[in-house]
Amino acid sequence: MSESHTPPSGSARLNTGVAHNARVWNYWIGGKDNYEVDQQVGEQVAGMFPIIRDIARADRDFLGRAVSFLAGERGVRQFLDIGTGLPTVANTHEIAQRLAPDSRIVYVDNDPIVLVHARTLLTGTPDGATAYIDADVHDPDAILERAGHTLDLTRPVAVMMLGILNFVLDTDKARDIVRRVMAAVPSGSYLVLTHPTFDDELGGAGQIPAMKFWNENATPPITARSGADIAAFFEGLELLEPGMVSCGQWRADAGSAVLVPQYGAVAVKA
Repeated sequence: MSESHTPPSGSARLNTGVAHNARVWNYWIGGKDNYEVDQQVGEQVAGMFPIIRDIARADRDFLGRAVSFLAGERGVRQFLDIGTGLPTVANTHEIAQRLAPDSRIVYVDNDPIVLVHARTLLTGTPDGATAYIDADVHDPDAILERAGHTLDLTRPVAVMMLGILNFVLDTDKARDIVRRVMAAVPSGSYLVLTHPTFDDELGGAGQIPAMKFWNENATPPITARSGADIAAFFEGLELLEPGMVSCGQWRADAGSAVLVPQYGAVAVKA
């Protein structure tokens, strides 16, 4: 079953004259859903901070490992993926429904380019459900209300926030968003999160000038945070092993683990 809450205005909001995060990220991981302006800004950022492509790939690989772990080992059958980004291979619903065809997934994004490609996301299994809603992370109440049309919020949900809270520039507001979403889901639910950091031990100092350039030349604006600030998003939750680490190292095989300045973690609500 598939359903769409995508408004017809999505393509009308599309601005191809300014580099956009969803499209630049797509460019960094080798996708084709981007424009010349995205490629130019992407190359400039990569020149300033060459590890950015490694971060993009590591974040995507983390998603695959986290969803596989939750669906395969923890029995999670509901996923709320906030900040979906452009569809590529091995999307959340494909991984979850491959392991459990009855999995239900709701994607949330408000990037115009993602709206254009929403139909690509909406190809799930007959036994499960895949839905897409156009909503902003800054409005968690709207997200929860509309997600409830597809997900049973009285049963455990894996809340996915991969590379999305870095677009909420106010840290207190970002924490409040996490608290409100996690308060609405029951015990046994999970928070899956990645976030860029400027911590030196992960090699993050180069993020600062690269993000300054980004904020002057692309949209939406972005921020990195310290490990301590990122850890605070998990307040009241129980971090699962190996805790909060570079997302390229979270439950990765020894031969494929990479150190990137992007924290990743999975935590459970007791």
